[in-house]
Amino acid sequence: MSEAPHSFTHLDASGHARMVDVTAKTPTVRTATAEGFVRCPAAIVAALRDGAVPKGDVLAVARIAGIQAAKRCAELLPLAHVIGVHAASVDLEVVDDGVAVRATVGTADRTGVEMEAFTAVSVAALAVVDMVKGIDKDVSIEGVRLVAKTGGKSGDWLRS
Repeated sequence: MSEAPHSFTHLDASGHARMVDVTAKTPTVRTATAEGFVRCPAAIVAALRDGAVPKGDVLAVARIAGIQAAKRCAELLPLAHVIGVHAASVDLEVVDDGVAVRATVGTADRTGVEMEAFTAVSVAALAVVDMVKGIDKDVSIEGVRLVAKTGGKSGDWLRS
């Protein structure tokens, strides 16, 4: 197979997946924030606001699930680097249509924490679904996206 020019950092010259070598990079302070939304019917929102979900404290469980997920990102994504997660916060807010989820992850390492922030939001949202699905199965996870990042070679970025 001839080598075609490409700019895919996670592919070798033969087109096979590989983990990018970041060994020589200098660690820098980096953060990433992601958000998502769990859309819920009115009965679930009411149960969340009243603390009446039969499985218990939904927001506490989801918060811990999201933090744990950020620390285990490299186990889930085959080409993600194992990095030190030095800070992780997951905030959840019950609003009229469901639960807003926001996670910020920080490190002082050789590569960014965007995937860790995405993973934290996604797993926190899944935990909400798991905790409330017995009330009503009409729930959905929506709008998981990166909203900001700092540090690294590409510098700071903020969703407009």
